[in-house]
Amino acid sequence: MATFISWNCRGFMSKSSELKDIINKHHPACIAVQETYLKTDKHYIRNYKIYSKHHNHDRASGGVAILAATHIPSIPLTLNTNLQAVAIRIQIQSLVTVCSLYLPPSQHISQTDLNNLICQLPSPFIILGDLNGHSPLWGSTDSNSRGLQIEQLLADHNVCLLNSDEKNPFPPTNKNISFS
Repeated sequence: MATFISWNCRGFMSKSSELKDIINKHHPACIAVQETYLKTDKHYIRNYKIYSKHHNHDRASGGVAILAATHIPSIPLTLNTNLQAVAIRIQIQSLVTVCSLYLPPSQHISQTDLNNLICQLPSPFIILGDLNGHSPLWGSTDSNSRGLQIEQLLADHNVCLLNSDEKNPFPPTNKNISFS
């Protein structure tokens, strides 16, 4: 069975030892990474191909990537979106689309942009990411506007939510970070 991991690393380069530990422990088919803070594509992780999209900013911030195991066939999927999203098609037992998505908590995201992204992902697809939304549907004790927006997206596109029910490891007073 293939393993998929989503990880908001908050700095790809500074967390390379943690990334190696994750790879050695889980041997994932792919890892969706958010907040990579990368400005270039010139990075290397042994036995993984890196597909990335950088956040266009003067300083390294945001950004997403997918690390796909080199022994599993994968190809990039071109997305027409301003969202911080990158996607690939990967051949597990069948061809699956995997998208890494980061929605910054302070950025307004339109429902149209989210709908447009979903419509570009060939089925079956998996979206892995940090969406900064809170909702009781995925174990939060409260809701926020982003959570309600994601609930609407799930309903509009008949998309299934998979969640481990793992709670946010940060105290609820920290309004800038969310894993829910």
